[in-house]
Amino acid sequence: MVEFLSFVPVAIMSALLFDNLFIQHLGSLPSINVPNTLAAIPCFIAAIVTKSLLVIAVVGVVALALLRLVL
Repeated sequence: MVEFLSFVPVAIMSALLFDNLFIQHLGSLPSINVPNTLAAIPCFIAAIVTKSLLVIAVVGVVALALLRLVL
């Protein structure tokens, strides 16, 4: 049971990630949310390097803020 529950945070985080990477359109295929997708790239790099949820969250917020400032 404990081994099964270790996958729950990964499943929740991946569901939240994919929900924010795509924009749903009724009656057609979803499209890619470009600013969120571009902000996810530094988050993936921070996740691989640090494996710290706090660092990943800070990198994501800063990356999205800079993208919204530029775009």
